[in-house]
Amino acid sequence: MNSDQLKGQWKQAKGAVKAKWAKLTDDDLLAIEGNQDRLVGRIQELYGITREAAEKQVKEWKIPHAA
Repeated sequence: MNSDQLKGQWKQAKGAVKAKWAKLTDDDLLAIEGNQDRLVGRIQELYGITREAAEKQVKEWKIPHAA
């Protein structure tokens, strides 16, 4: 998933994002608003992983219906 795809499909993606990364709250999703860098940073913080690992997860992840 690239940054433009995430931003363009954010409304549809929010539920799938929350299903994939269950520690994200509704407030997190509001703050992220489709910004890939913010999503990566929040995943990194919540899951205690490196930025590189979080970036890899987001890059490899696809919105289920958009795959």
